[in-house]
Order: sequence, then C-alpha cells, then structure tokens
Amino acid sequence: MKTTLSTWMVIVVIVSITGTAYGHFGMLIPSDNMVMQNDNRTLSLELSFSHPMEMVGMELVKPKVFTVWTNGKRQNLIGSLKPTKVMGHFAWKADYRIRRPGVYIFYMEPEPYWEPAEDVFIIHYTKTVVAAFGDDEGWDEEMGLKTEIVPLARPFGLYAGNVFQGVVKLNGEPVPFAEVEVEYYNKDKKAKAPTDYMITQTIKADGNGLFTYAAPKPGWWGFAALNEADFKLKLKSGEEKSVEIGAVLWVHFERWQEK
Repeated sequence: MKTTLSTWMVIVVIVSITGTAYGHFGMLIPSDNMVMQNDNRTLSLELSFSHPMEMVGMELVKPKVFTVWTNGKRQNLIGSLKPTKVMGHFAWKADYRIRRPGVYIFYMEPEPYWEPAEDVFIIHYTKTVVAAFGDDEGWDEEMGLKTEIVPLARPFGLYAGNVFQGVVKLNGEPVPFAEVEVEYYNKDKKAKAPTDYMITQTIKADGNGLFTYAAPKPGWWGFAALNEADFKLKLKSGEEKSVEIGAVLWVHFERWQEK
C-alpha cells in the first residue's frame, strides 16, 4: 500500500506542476528482437506498466493473458511469469527459448487498471515482435485483438531515422484519425526532453487509420493508440466507469554502424 500511495503522490505532483499527464504505457520488452545464429537463444521478457520516458513506474498485477504467436499457433505463457521489479515497482518477467526460425509475436493483456486521476479504467493490449534465424514471414499478422496496431513496416531491422508505419484497428476495423501517443524507453535515463511537450509525442492517423513516425534515436519506442471501449467496468462500489483501451506496440530501432 505504501508503494502504491507513493506512486500516486509522484504522479499527482508531476501533473500539478506541469499540467501534463504523461502517457501510461503497457510495456513488453524482450532482451533481443532479432535472434541470430550465434546469439543467446533464450529471451528474457519484461512486462510492466509505466511512464517510459520519465521512468516513473506503476504496479502491474499478474496479467490476464500472456502469449506468443508463431507459425500460425498461439502458446499460453502465463505459467512462465515470475515477479520482478521495473522502475522500482511490481512487474513480471519470463524466459522463452527460441528453438526454430520464425517470427514471434508476444502479447500481454493486463487486468483493468483503475486510474482515479482520469476517472477511467485502462486496458493496454500490448505486443512486440521478435524475429529469429533469418525468417521474416508473418510480422504483419493480425491477432484478432479488441484493438491492435498492425504494422505496415517490418517492426524489426529498422535503423533510427527510418519511417515506421502502422494501422490502428478496433474490433477488426481501421480507426479513422486515431490518436497515437509515442514515447521512448529512457532506460539509461540519458535522454532529456527539452519541454514537457516532448515527453509524450502525439501523432494522428489518416482516414484509413494509418500513422507514420520516424524515431530520432536508437532504442525501444512505444506506440499507443487510445480509444474508448464499447463497454464499461464497475468499481467495488458498483458504480460503472468508462474504459480506455490502448493498442500498444513496442518497436526497436538500431544504430547505424559502419566498418
């Protein structure tokens, strides 16, 4: 309880000082997103709920769903989860052994998160994509989620500065003019936003739900397309509240290298 109260105190102070509520992001970060022949074949995956640019963590109870989709098959990984801490707060980790070539889409659906500051529940349907041993078939597959970002640019093998494109979908249909929040995972805490406007960048999809972004720096970048759900959830008091659902995709951009 003390940790949770401390977290909310930090968030309230940030909002009151700056007038800005920084983006919440479901986070699903693997130790590697392109596994090559001589690489470690055991991925370490970190699952959390955080403000990645500001490195402010929040509590993540055990996810409702944690799976991997590869070669047309879905595997339940919920039993592999172990508790850990990310940004000083309760989170989860798992190891996954890559045994054959393929594209592996990891997915997490958390339990609904009550956000009193916004008076809504939050559910972030969170994905990331890992390629192994030269195979790159299936990276654009749809998983049939309530909401998801379907990549139009291959979500691995990207240099910083490359354009990344995706389509925001809700109930299987593109979302015209969807708003997409973008944040950098500032893990080493070296990146500094020149103004509060630069902490969470916001872009808008076109009429077909297509958005475009070019990451200026190598590392992990999160894309979160937020919409209001067509259902409500109840507080313990029985009062019904709206639900913000987010389609979240984490993409890694590489540094340009020369001999």
